[in-house]
Amino acid sequence: MQIYPYVKTRYNTPNISKDLTIKAFEKFNLHPQILKAVAHEKYGHATAIQNKVIPAAMKGLDVLGASKSGTGKTAAYVLPLLHKLQKVVKKEEKVVRALIIVPTIELADQVSRTIVSFSRYLDIQTVKVQGGSKKADQLHRLKQGADIVVATPGRLLDFINDKKINLEYVNTVILDEADTMLELGFLNEIKSILTQCTKPKQMMCFSATISQNVKKLAKAFLHEPAVVEISNRRDVVNFIKHRSFKVDKKRKAELAAKLVQDMGVEQVLVFVNKKETADKLFEYFKAKGIWVSVIHGDIKRGGRAKALTLFKSKKSQVLIATDIAARGIDIPELPLVINYDLPEQTDDFTHRVGRTGRANHKGGVVTLLTINDYNAFSRIEKHLKLNVKREIYEGFEITDKQPRQARPVKKSLREKKGYIDYDKKRKFTYAAQKKKREEEKKRKKK
Repeated sequence: MQIYPYVKTRYNTPNISKDLTIKAFEKFNLHPQILKAVAHEKYGHATAIQNKVIPAAMKGLDVLGASKSGTGKTAAYVLPLLHKLQKVVKKEEKVVRALIIVPTIELADQVSRTIVSFSRYLDIQTVKVQGGSKKADQLHRLKQGADIVVATPGRLLDFINDKKINLEYVNTVILDEADTMLELGFLNEIKSILTQCTKPKQMMCFSATISQNVKKLAKAFLHEPAVVEISNRRDVVNFIKHRSFKVDKKRKAELAAKLVQDMGVEQVLVFVNKKETADKLFEYFKAKGIWVSVIHGDIKRGGRAKALTLFKSKKSQVLIATDIAARGIDIPELPLVINYDLPEQTDDFTHRVGRTGRANHKGGVVTLLTINDYNAFSRIEKHLKLNVKREIYEGFEITDKQPRQARPVKKSLREKKGYIDYDKKRKFTYAAQKKKREEEKKRKKK
């Protein structure tokens, strides 16, 4: 049974000339060597977020940006940053002038690669400061000189407390995936780090969505920022086909394996909520003969890197991941995401499905639903204005007892018109009781 016949399609990168790329980006007045690097990367056009963020950043404005993954967000802040740095960087004066803070090791790797690609013709050095690697190696690179530091909060704060890094000359601070850092409880670490940067001239903050917590963070540290909100949570359906399958709890792993085998796609990213679930599902898939890799917080960096390499090179068909471990993973043209476990938060659902359907490519999302997930999935649908049919996969008929559906309460004609029928025997709301008391007082006065 082929559920997503179109996801087998390969989207070949068009043959883009260097002249076309330079014309698309020269309107931003970037340094010629940066334009040369952009042309080398064969960027055909500037994305929506790049068109908004780059001009604002070039003017030196603070920026609060929201955009889903795969929209060119990293390049949107890296390009103006490099343009700014190439004016002040001198060979004999290698000090940290820009700080980029990210939540995960994988995202630190991705951002660093992007910077290196665009600075290939510039004398600008980038150093990663992150957990999972030897401190001695990172300190050695810092001593050799760094213009840009890409860091995870924990390791960076360790270096600050040990007085191993000097942030006194930092004039640009960028927080990437700020919503994730706040979810992970890094708020105090971020505040401590920012106090070490003596009044940076420019700050930029990016996340998938601008939540209330992100707004509070921006209000505390950003000065009259240019707000760029390219995508909202509704955009997760633009290029993505959503399906959901009801399944008995005991047959959940069996259905997941069956879907992977029947769909015939080369890459499937499977999300789970717990590390233990990831390990169990990994063993189950292996027993079924499926080439599978797994990443989560308990797996060492080397193991996670190997799992990602196998998946990206298509040597493993399936990658099982927890939400946090998957942040920063960039899989071009990923055809399918499976929500093995339903996430608790709508934002996590947005992050998950945002791994597919990138750069206007089609993708598919399958969500598995046990009886405990029905209400939570309905809330996610409501927030994202989705309407996903609950299906039953052939051979996986439901035997778990289903919840009773509440009958809709019929309203009287008076209630439909907005009147409150006090003669009905029902519990009054506080507002209704208050209104009734006020009406009784008026009648007594008369």
